[in-house]
Amino acid sequence: MPQPNPPPRRVPLFRNNRNQAIRIPVEIELPGQDALIHREGNRLIIEPVREAGLLALLAGWAPLDEPFPDMDETLLPPPPVAL
Repeated sequence: MPQPNPPPRRVPLFRNNRNQAIRIPVEIELPGQDALIHREGNRLIIEPVREAGLLALLAGWAPLDEPFPDMDETLLPPPPVAL
């Protein structure tokens, strides 16, 4: 199981075809299948891609400005029920 904050570890850089690559040690591996990478100065930042859940999807939607129609107006009255 990965440790929360293991100490820095030196890893070799190598070539994989035209790409520079590193092997991520098991104690600092990322969850999932994809990652985001970006540069901040001389640092490379690698972050796991977080899958957005239903709540994140709904939070991104704009609220509806129109009222919902009253559906009860268009319904026929219910038939009598014998008890």
